[in-house]
Amino acid sequence: MDKSNKPILVFQTDFTYKEGAVCAMYGVVKSVDRELEIFDGTHEIPQYDIWSASYRLLQSVPFWPKGTIFVSVVDPGVGTSRRACVAKTANGYYIVTPDNGSLTHIKEEFGITEVRQIDETVNRLRSTRGVAVFHGRDLFGYTAARLASGIIDYEGVGPSYPVDEIIELPILQPCIEEGHVRGIFEIDDPNFGNLWSNIPLEDFNKAGFSYGDYVHATILHGNIPVFEQDILFHQSFGFAEKGAPMLYNNEMMKLAIAVTQGSFEEQYGVSFGPEWILDIVKS
Repeated sequence: MDKSNKPILVFQTDFTYKEGAVCAMYGVVKSVDRELEIFDGTHEIPQYDIWSASYRLLQSVPFWPKGTIFVSVVDPGVGTSRRACVAKTANGYYIVTPDNGSLTHIKEEFGITEVRQIDETVNRLRSTRGVAVFHGRDLFGYTAARLASGIIDYEGVGPSYPVDEIIELPILQPCIEEGHVRGIFEIDDPNFGNLWSNIPLEDFNKAGFSYGDYVHATILHGNIPVFEQDILFHQSFGFAEKGAPMLYNNEMMKLAIAVTQGSFEEQYGVSFGPEWILDIVKS
């Protein structure tokens, strides 16, 4: 296979760069085929956070060339009976991952046409036989490299199993009505302390909200209010004063909350997850 036609590999994990795990994974890939291109998505996913792994795939996958192979390893069940798989998405990508919920957002948003369980009798690094705690290196990275290099085709990954058996995490839907929306914070933008909701901009607009509006925003942790203010809704941060909280349209075309040139998470002690509720009404 010509180098220009070989799929790119993109890796994301919760390993960080504090020790040699990521380096070892890349070494395995290059040992299979030195021509393969490897790029980092992120290695800073919070430890064991399968939800974040799933969301970060949604955030990045569709912006890569068709045929790109993503290796996503957030695997608290490593070495157990959970399936190791390669999923083929309806929009033209492959995802190599433990089947533990990490495919949730991709399946929901783009669809998965086929999924195959990795056959460890064929697609497992032999030199580390007996190690059960590093499937990122010994199974996922190795299988992805063999697939990208053309040593195996997709059928060579292993046996297929029903797409409806893929493990999925619950995705909560927002409530939308005229002049009132309610959702949750799905994820954060950790470097800037912004929080991203599950409320689509299109639905927010249909509910009667527009850029430039001041809206009454309440954040609840469970049933306990932790933030309540009238804040600006606009398209980017420069429309609000420095240090002021605001709502904006994020890169996922959903509502998000920020402090201009500050961290909303740190300033107000807010996080993400199904218990963090965002309620917005017209001011």
